[in-house]
Amino acid sequence: MAITKKQSAELATQVFEYAPAPEAIDHVKIASRYGLFIDGRMVDAHSKKRFPTINPATEKTLSEVAEADEVDVDRAVKAASKAFESWSHLSASRRARYLFRISRLIQERSRELAVVETMDGGKPIKESRDVDIPLSAAHFFYYAGWADKLEWAFPNRKPRPLGVAGQVIPWNFPLLMLAWKIAPALAAGNTVVLKPAETTPLSAMVFAEICMQADLPPGVVNIVTGAGKTGSLVVSHPAVKKVAFTGSTEVGKLIQRSIAGSGKKLTLELGGKAANIVFEDAPLDQAVEGIVNGIYFNQGHVCCAGSRLLVQESIAEPLLEKLKRRLSTLRLGDPLDKNTDIGAINSRAQLEKIQGLVESGVEEGAELYQPPCVLPERGFWFPPSLFTNVSQSYRIAREEIFGPVLSVLTFRTPNEAVEKANNTPYGLSAGVWTDKGSRILWMAERMRAGVVWANTFNRFDPTSPFGGYKESGYGREGGVHGLLPYVELH
Repeated sequence: MAITKKQSAELATQVFEYAPAPEAIDHVKIASRYGLFIDGRMVDAHSKKRFPTINPATEKTLSEVAEADEVDVDRAVKAASKAFESWSHLSASRRARYLFRISRLIQERSRELAVVETMDGGKPIKESRDVDIPLSAAHFFYYAGWADKLEWAFPNRKPRPLGVAGQVIPWNFPLLMLAWKIAPALAAGNTVVLKPAETTPLSAMVFAEICMQADLPPGVVNIVTGAGKTGSLVVSHPAVKKVAFTGSTEVGKLIQRSIAGSGKKLTLELGGKAANIVFEDAPLDQAVEGIVNGIYFNQGHVCCAGSRLLVQESIAEPLLEKLKRRLSTLRLGDPLDKNTDIGAINSRAQLEKIQGLVESGVEEGAELYQPPCVLPERGFWFPPSLFTNVSQSYRIAREEIFGPVLSVLTFRTPNEAVEKANNTPYGLSAGVWTDKGSRILWMAERMRAGVVWANTFNRFDPTSPFGGYKESGYGREGGVHGLLPYVELH
């Protein structure tokens, strides 16, 4: 029997209760202490210093991790330089074999890695399980396939590896960013010294175990843990020939200045303030799901998050009504629960930054909406939020919040949408929602964004390049383009 419109509306507003569905953690063994991974083995740090890494959902210490100093970084770079002599001359098909093996081991240890990623970073287990870990394995698998085909990747040129790559990764996608960096570097014949984020080092420590399990030759991959000072030591080491950094625009600028004139190759993947643009002919229900995925995925800890929603005026009211209703169904809580949509904010410092920017939005006159939401007593939490009545001059419309906060603006014409979308110092990504293919192409041609998604958002694939313009950095990761920063072409 068909239901009436009234019954349909009641069902749409009904909030369903979910029984707890926690992911088991008894198969995960997190060591109480971790050293540094240098020259194929775990070693104690010269500094003798350690720092705790905590679970942001509980504020409990998970492990203590070594803090690498100048001596430690120098040891790691020397190990990588020595390994480069043999690794770069190893037959490409054998290098590919190691990468295939690593990909397979990531798949075999996927449950363990997903739990570690969630406990250390705060993201929902369903995202770690279904996105981060499979994509990480896929990147190693993809670049393993390129290892013996580099001359086809760069026709009529002779590609040669650079040497030691110094790589610094962020805390929002720890294992995935590691894969983005290490896989193309190794495929091209380089060796690596990688510094994971200080708040999320544990999946890198598990990856060190995977390197040993795969019998990767000593020194090919080295992992040094620590904070910003350790990262700067990696970047500035004179024997490092290539620097890859993903993180904030401010730190990216510091790195660019520090290595100017050194001859080092550099790729930067920095901040973003992406526009998610919805036209009046867009499928609204589909667009709402894309908007939610664009900004509330991983608590908004995504550099390409669709943090600015541009809605055509004629549909603003019905779209916002649907969006607010959808926000009320998002479940915030234990990241290890498979029902959870919004996990914990990664750190207290990041939570305070989000809170400060949200307060500025209220003070400047924007209207804040947050669905009814009970926040756990311990841990770092922020409810899914959206702002309406936002002016382009407001801080919440200009600055990267890196949290579950959406700013809503309106437009009347496609030209106005392009102008507002491009009115930002960033240029990493954008989304376009419309029923017209010609409009998608018209918009994509005019947007100053490295990636433009059409009727979807936050979709990634190892074969597709990713990167930005302006203050979102330069260079590309993923696809054939991701190999270019790791080779010299002769």
